[in-house]
Amino acid sequence: MATAHEYSGHKDYGDIADPELALKYAIQHVSGDRTELVEGVISIVTPTWDQERAAKIVRRRLEARVDELGCVEGSGHLDLPGSSNWYVPDIAVVPDALARDGAALLPDQTLLVVEVTSKSNAETDRVVKRKRYAEYGAPLYLPVDRMEKTVTVFSGPGRPGYTEVDGPHSFGTPVRLPEPFDLELDTSGL
Repeated sequence: MATAHEYSGHKDYGDIADPELALKYAIQHVSGDRTELVEGVISIVTPTWDQERAAKIVRRRLEARVDELGCVEGSGHLDLPGSSNWYVPDIAVVPDALARDGAALLPDQTLLVVEVTSKSNAETDRVVKRKRYAEYGAPLYLPVDRMEKTVTVFSGPGRPGYTEVDGPHSFGTPVRLPEPFDLELDTSGL
């Protein structure tokens, strides 16, 4: 199985014989950096202003704890090797040392993944990405569901899915993020 680093764009396209590798290489070279591959379907993600606003609120409320943990939060590439999936989450929290080489990371290298739904991707975030993030070991998955006006914390990842679910919690309700965050996330204003 190829590693995420092998998809980081340092190969010549003509040298790529593996279809998964070729598709993921191509995804990275589509104009714009918010291009995803979800179950083999190429999707150019164009967040709405209200989606960006919600992501910014969550980032600001996590920022101090993220810094204390020696991490960074952002929306870099996440590879799911062995599948036709390449995600660009709204927010991923990753250790600073892993964020330095610029390559795609794997979901199990994150501490937290946050997806903010929009009308066009709500079911993908609720079902497909939740399943795949669990399968690929993202320890915490936090969908901010703007259609349902809820936040849910998924933890305990594994092949069948997340084994622990806290929520859904209505916007405005403090949501407990477990270790290593150990904080109450203020969801007002989302």
